[in-house]
Formats: sequence, C-alpha cells, structure tokens
Amino acid sequence: MEGCKLAETCHLERRVRRRREAKEIILTKLSHSFSCSVTKVKSTLTGFFPVVHWLPKYKLKEYVWGDVMSGLIVGIILVPQAIAYCLLAGLEPIYGLYTSFFANIIYFFMGTSKHVSVGIFSLMSLMVGQVVDREVYLAGFDLSEDSKPATPGLDGIFNGTGVSSPSTVNLTLGGYNIECGKECYAISIAAALTFLAGVYQVLMAVLQLGFVSVYLSAPMLDGFATGASLTILTVQAKYLLGLKIPRHQGYGTVVVTWINIFKNIHKTNFCDMITSAICISVLVAGKEFQDRYKNRLKIPLPTELVVVAAATLVSHFTDLHGRYSSSISGAIPTGFIPPKVPSIDLMTKVAFDAIPLAVISFAFTVSLSEMFAKKHGYTVRANQEMIAIGFCNIIPSFFHCFTTSAALAKTMVKDSTGCQTQVSSLVSAFVVLLVLLVFAPFFYSLQKCVLACIIIVSLRGALRKFRDVPRQWRINKVDAIVWMVTMSASALVSVEIGLLVGVVFSMLCVVARTQNPKVALLGQIQHTSHYEDIREYDNLLAVPKVKIFRFQAPLYYANKDNFLKCLYKAVGLEPFLEITKRKKAEKKAKEQAAKQAKGSDSTNGDANLGLVPRDLDFHSIILDCSAISFIDTTGMLTFKMVIKDYKDIGVRVLLACCNPPVIDALKRGSVFGPGDKDMENMSFHSVHGATLFAQDSAATVGDLAV
Repeated sequence: MEGCKLAETCHLERRVRRRREAKEIILTKLSHSFSCSVTKVKSTLTGFFPVVHWLPKYKLKEYVWGDVMSGLIVGIILVPQAIAYCLLAGLEPIYGLYTSFFANIIYFFMGTSKHVSVGIFSLMSLMVGQVVDREVYLAGFDLSEDSKPATPGLDGIFNGTGVSSPSTVNLTLGGYNIECGKECYAISIAAALTFLAGVYQVLMAVLQLGFVSVYLSAPMLDGFATGASLTILTVQAKYLLGLKIPRHQGYGTVVVTWINIFKNIHKTNFCDMITSAICISVLVAGKEFQDRYKNRLKIPLPTELVVVAAATLVSHFTDLHGRYSSSISGAIPTGFIPPKVPSIDLMTKVAFDAIPLAVISFAFTVSLSEMFAKKHGYTVRANQEMIAIGFCNIIPSFFHCFTTSAALAKTMVKDSTGCQTQVSSLVSAFVVLLVLLVFAPFFYSLQKCVLACIIIVSLRGALRKFRDVPRQWRINKVDAIVWMVTMSASALVSVEIGLLVGVVFSMLCVVARTQNPKVALLGQIQHTSHYEDIREYDNLLAVPKVKIFRFQAPLYYANKDNFLKCLYKAVGLEPFLEITKRKKAEKKAKEQAAKQAKGSDSTNGDANLGLVPRDLDFHSIILDCSAISFIDTTGMLTFKMVIKDYKDIGVRVLLACCNPPVIDALKRGSVFGPGDKDMENMSFHSVHGATLFAQDSAATVGDLAV
C-alpha cells in the first residue's frame, strides 16, 4: 500500500510539472510567433519554399541522370494523359497541358516529397467535369456532342467568337464584363472551382486541419476510387462507340448513361469502334508486357505516346473525320492564353463543390508523399504538402487550369526510373512546354475515342480491386463492407455522395464496434499472474468465488446498456432480479412464520426480518478496465450504480488496470468514496492484485449486505 501511495504521489507531481512545462512552452511559442528576426525570416522562407533548402545541396553528378530520365519519361506519359483527361473534365485539350505544366513548376518550389508527381488525375478530372457540365447546362448551353471539332482561337475563347455553341452569357472576368461562350464559360467554372479548392486546402493547413484525412480510411478510399473508376468508364464508353450523347446531370450517372448507350447503340460509328478495339488491345498488351518484364526493362514503355502518334497519323492521312464523321480533338492552339482572375460570381455557385475536391486532392497527395518518403527513408511535412497542393491549385487557376493532385501511376513511374529530387518535375514541365509551344497543332486529327481508350486502360489498377474483395472479406468483414458500400454509392448515386456515404458509414462502423464490443470472462493461466478469456484458451483456472470481467471498448453513453447486459450475463447475476427474489422469499418466510405462530407477538417479532440471504457462487467481481480507453459521465454513473447494486446483495466490485484518465473521471464522480483509502481498496494496478485482495477480504464480504 505504501508503494501505491508513493507511486500516486509521484504521478501527481509529474503531472503538475508537465502542466507547468506546457504553459511555458505555449508562452515561448507565442512570443516567438510575434517576434521578427533574420533567422526567423530565413526559417519561414525555407519552410514555405523547401527548394531553397535542398537545391543548394543538389549532387549534380549523382542525381542529374536519374532526374532527367524520370522527368522525360513522365513528361512523355503526361502529354497524352493531359489531353485525354480533358474529356473527363469537359474542357478543351489545351487546358490539360496548361494544368500539367504549372502544377509541376509550383510543386518543384513548394513540395517536400522527392518523388511525388503532381498534375492531372482522372478522379479529379471526373469531379471537375461533373461540376462543369452541370453549370454549363444550367447556363443554357447545349451539351450535345457536335460532329464538327471545336476550333477556338485565343481570342474566341474569351470573346464568344469561334466557340462551339452560338449562345453566350455575360461574365465578369478580371474586372471586365464580357460575352462568354460555351468553352469560355466551362473553363471559367473550372478555374473558379480550382481556386476555391486551393483556398480551402491552404486554410486547412493554416488551421491545422490535416486530421480530417484520418477519417478517410484505406477501404473507404479504395471503394471510392473503384466506384469513381466505374463512373469514368461509363462516361468514356460513348466515345468508344462514337455516340454523341450528352453527359447525364444528377444522380445515377452510371445507370442512366448505360441505358442511353443501349438506346442509341444503332448509331454506333464503326470507325471509332474499330479504332477503339485496336487501341485498347495495343495498350493492354503493352501494359501486360511491361508488368511481366518490369524487372528487365530499364524504362517503362511509352505505349500511350506510341498509340497517340500512330492514331494521329492514320487519322490525318486517311481523313477519318471527313470520310466517317469520327470525332477528333480539333485545333489545339500553341502558346499561352493571358492570365485572368477567376470569376467571383461563379465561385458562389461552386463553393460547396470545391470542398470534396479539396479533401480528396490533399488526402491523395499527403498519403502518397508519406508512402514514398517512408520507402526511401526521409520525412515529409504533411502541413507543407497541403500548402503546396493548395498553391498548385490557386496559382494555376489564374492561367485557365483545373484541379490537380498527386497521381499514383506517374509517381510510381518516377520512382522506378531513378528519380532523386523534384528536378525531375522541371524536366516533365519542359516536355509539356515543348508540346505547348511547338507540337500542339499536330494533335488536330487525334480521335477522341483514342483518348477514351487511354483513360479506360489507365483504370486497370482501380478496377482490379474487385478481385481483392474475397480476400478482404476473409481478413476483415467490416472493411470489406465499407469498401462495397462506398463503391456502390460512388458508382450508382454520385461521386460526391459516395464520398459522404463512405465517411459516414466508416464512422458508424467504428461507433457500432464500440457499442457492441467483445467481452470476456477471464481465468488464470496456471502458475502465473496473468489472466485470459476462458472461451478463447484452454487450461485456464477459474478463480474460486471471484468473477473477472473484461469490457473491450470505451464506456460511454451509447454502450452503457450493452455493458450492463453483458456484465449480468457473464456473471450470471443481475442485482435487481436478485433483490426481487429475496423480497419474495422474505414475504413467503413471513407468511409461514405467521401461520406457525398464530399470534400477534410472533408477527411483531418477524417484522424485524431483513432480506433473506441466498448463497452465491461468488463474492467479488473484478472489472478489468485495461481496454477502456476513456469514460464519460454516463459511464462513470454506470460504474457507480454497478458498485452500489452489487454491494446491496453482498458482492464486492473491484476495478483493475484503469488508465489515469479513467481514474480521474471516477475520482471526479466520487465513485471511490471521499478518501484515498477507499480508492486503494477498490482500484488496483493489475488483475492479479485485485484477485488477491478479493480472496484475502472474502471473510468480511458478508458484512456488506444490507
């Protein structure tokens, strides 16, 4: 007991000292935050722009070859994907190239990961495209696919001339009220959405809200990505067949789109269908060959670029658009469009749509950064990663770009081709710049079905997750259910609703686990002081006259009824029912005594009888609290009630292995009584200590009954 008192005193002194230290640390941080010095300015600069720290230490001979090779290869892969993903975003191909260029440049200066590739991502493009198509539709533009390619000039994009739709709307851009056509309005929506997503991400970093990503569990993210992949596949299917069907607005895109495809299947463009079959075959064969011989291949095969180049040449020299009405990309202008301030008027329309974009974008970026940092043995700053991806969205939004994120496939390519630093991002940006300034017009005859093939084949990894469902079900059924629910909601309802359903359902699963946790009645391992579940292990010894109960979850308002139910069932004794039985036995005993005595004196004597005692097979209950991480007011009152109710029937309740927060809560609720002596007789550091105390004090337990 003296040792326990000493330990408790030391604990209290240590806790007070920690509080004082915490106050001193807070005051020091505040004074440092409001101070200004050359050292602090330098630290802030290197923190905000990590390139200032690592670039002067760049080992040219050791790093340059790997960075140049990985940058070139990623750039070559990036160009066809940047053009293709614009189909998902509902925008012209030039904007995909802009987005890839600026994102790589900005992340080079601000990112802390050495390997992450930031740029266009299929999931982000899909989510942007859904918002863009919705707002374009609400503005009154025609969403039907035009058989003629759009060929807007640089001026036509912003003055309403040369656009694919004859209707225009008034829009304020850069402080000027202009007539804006369909393509102008679409990129204006995307830019406003991207700007807001970036602002949200920076605000989350400033307010230290990175913890939001912990609610995005791995099964939920996998299910979300797979459901979104099914949506992407569905949206691109019409291009494979050359069907001109407007994208469905609202919920149920997958179902409605497939219905429309089968309704219009007789309008299939056989030229596009044959081209799609050939391109998918080549792309899949190239991917499978690369997967099989990736250990022998020094660099990844540029299959997408080969397919794009070959398809463009064939389409140009055979005039597939003119002869077979095949949809083509159209003119892609060279150079850069003058920057414009995103429209504030449009921001009010897409303010809520930017929230899921911001969360998903930073979640993928931070998780990929941490994954590759762990693989290569360095650290990244999650908060700075949020700032970096935020500015990768804010700054490019002025240059007619849309939302970006880290992309797993391109990051893995960078890693496998010898990337050492973010210098490789500069090389990739240079490749994109070369296309923007020189080669963009050569993609005029590129068929849209070829771009759709590139997108669909890139979904192989996400769609293969279906094969993992049986294995996941065997490992963890709850995670498998979370995956299926999130995937179904994302595919059958909408991507945004799927994200919300996934987060809410994951949290409900956690709550459900704490509401119905595993409980156990413990037995002693022979010749040891350890105790385990008697249902899980053989050869355990039941402690005579003592019941040891373990509740493996926090005790709070939502599961207190389950706690009581499981406790009563495990020990086989419910205090209220026991008291009721004793009262009935007392009443019966009084009636029998009255019949026997047949006199008033005997009846008065019997009035002093108390509850009729009943022999129980145990005298003590030990609650193993080692798995109870916290306890709220309801849980504290539940403990208090249990202790009192069992005391009324002559059973002592002891607590074992309580952590400090639980002990503090029980102290505040006066569960132990007014003095430290009461706590020492009720709370123990180990189950074995409580068991020994219960056995030693068994002789006095009978005196506890009322």
